[in-house]
Amino acid sequence: MNTKLKCLLLDDELPGLTYLKMMCEQIPELEVVKAFNSPEVFLSEMNNYDFDLCILDIEMPTMNGLQVANLLDSKLIIFTTAYKEYAVEAFDLDAVDYVRKPVKKERLQQAVAKALDRFRQKVPKKEFAQFNTDKGKAIVFFDQPAYIKTSEIDSRDKVVQMMDGSVLTLKNISFDKLQKILPAHSFCQINKKEMVALKTVQVFSFDEITTNIPTTPGSFLRLTLSEIYRENFLRKVQF
Repeated sequence: MNTKLKCLLLDDELPGLTYLKMMCEQIPELEVVKAFNSPEVFLSEMNNYDFDLCILDIEMPTMNGLQVANLLDSKLIIFTTAYKEYAVEAFDLDAVDYVRKPVKKERLQQAVAKALDRFRQKVPKKEFAQFNTDKGKAIVFFDQPAYIKTSEIDSRDKVVQMMDGSVLTLKNISFDKLQKILPAHSFCQINKKEMVALKTVQVFSFDEITTNIPTTPGSFLRLTLSEIYRENFLRKVQF
């Protein structure tokens, strides 16, 4: 399985961050999603990104890496620091590894290999959320929706086609809200009015996606891929 870890980087020192990013980009098992030089900005924006791993410095002026790590629920963590006295605290947080600065590529590769092993051992959870629907409150498991579109009757509502062909209307919910609820690695908005489960994508071109969702016998649902959403879609389906 060609698994890549999607990674966020955090180091308040720009030269160190640039050097770390350069090394990470040379490790085939890593995809650097975003690099931050401020823990406050990192915490305010991290939920906008789909990531598995965070590689972060510990000594930072306003908020240290241990405090940041405490807020990274279920994410893999690799600490990088010039100071050895934080090692015990780092492993108390169940960090994957603790890499001393100056960081060497070979040592970083060892840490990433450990993170990848741990990532592959994770047992997937069947997750769900509760929504207000046209049939009352309903629990929707995240593996059920195949395709979501804006309702033609009321644009505030979203019509969900399930994998089994059934249809459910979610009442008064925006795509922005849905993107915060649904797992980012499994769903992607592709234009202003439509979102698709990535596992339904069969083929895609510059501006069109063909799914495995049947419409008529022998035909499958085709969707428009808008320019504003293209980069995010391509990033998600690349691996």
